[in-house]
Amino acid sequence: MSLKLPPLSLYIHIPWCIKKCPYCDFNSHTAQDSLPEREYCQALIDDLTADLHLVQGRSLQSIFIGGGTPSLFSAKSFNYLLKEIQQKIPFADDIEITLEANPGTFEQAKFSGYYQIGINRLSIGVQSFQSQQLQRLGRIHNSQEALRAIDMAKKAGFHNINIDLMFGLPKQSIDDALFDLNQAISFSPMHISWYQLTIEPNTVFFSKPPKLPDDDSLFAIQQAGQKLLHKAGFQQYEISAYAKEKHSSKHNMNYWEFGDYLGIGAGAHGKITLPDKDKIYRFWKTRMPKDYLDLSKNYLAGHRDILPEDRPLEFLMNTLRLNNGVPSHYFLDRTGESLQSIYNQLDSAQKQSLLMPFSNQLQATPKGLLYLNTLLENFM
Repeated sequence: MSLKLPPLSLYIHIPWCIKKCPYCDFNSHTAQDSLPEREYCQALIDDLTADLHLVQGRSLQSIFIGGGTPSLFSAKSFNYLLKEIQQKIPFADDIEITLEANPGTFEQAKFSGYYQIGINRLSIGVQSFQSQQLQRLGRIHNSQEALRAIDMAKKAGFHNINIDLMFGLPKQSIDDALFDLNQAISFSPMHISWYQLTIEPNTVFFSKPPKLPDDDSLFAIQQAGQKLLHKAGFQQYEISAYAKEKHSSKHNMNYWEFGDYLGIGAGAHGKITLPDKDKIYRFWKTRMPKDYLDLSKNYLAGHRDILPEDRPLEFLMNTLRLNNGVPSHYFLDRTGESLQSIYNQLDSAQKQSLLMPFSNQLQATPKGLLYLNTLLENFM
């Protein structure tokens, strides 16, 4: 069989927020007066224990604690959680452990605690440094709190910091977008995630959509922002990800390179390869926190096989997001399918100048990155 075991990561979902943002379609729920931290951490451990047979002798290359707002939980809870995980699955020597944090939940002692227990990367959900925009986005923090949060993170010891920013916000001009980027750059983070606000179903913005910039304005903002980021030493390595040298997100790179990941927590998703069964499948966990904490119910809510005929598209939907693509042999290793099986589609994409000429790398052209959906249509 051609399938090989790819690297393994772990995603941990903390489903609570202080307030649900109107653009958010993630599995997040408004927190009540107190959170069941201890019970939830124990459920996470039990959930992981049930999935240990999927590890198949691998170590964890990265852990990402997302949400929701994971920074609502204490360092003590995460210390317990990480120690229990490490007893069950070995950590790679250079493991990346990321925690998502909301500027409205920052306390110096808490974040110093996160750093001391081994969390070595912080992703701060700023979205904008302009209070009026933050208000429009329904964020619980203002611009001063955003600035203070990044400063606190650095004082806590964090060097590897990601700042999350959005563009294409209501009434946003090019100058507004560049102001946000310049503020982020001034803190010298190692990584900036800069992505376009999109209106998703099942959100407040979907039922009451704000007026967003038109396509021409969005293109102009994107071009100006990319130029500024490049000038500041950030290399774009994925459609919405920019990093200083050697600081690409290991965890997200594993997603985009079609690696494997376990998912634990309410609504968490995972993807696993079973080479001995020539099988790749995705799975997801019980979505509602109260059901996830109910000992009489299963953590696993469902799964689906990625059929051999669907693997090329699923692989390319992820890997072609990367500016440099992936080594060509990943296709065979991680789908079990030969590149020869999609030769005609590859040839068509190259003739449209959407895919680089075939070599040791599967890589979109700059035009292909700009028109990724058109590129992927070749493989549908």
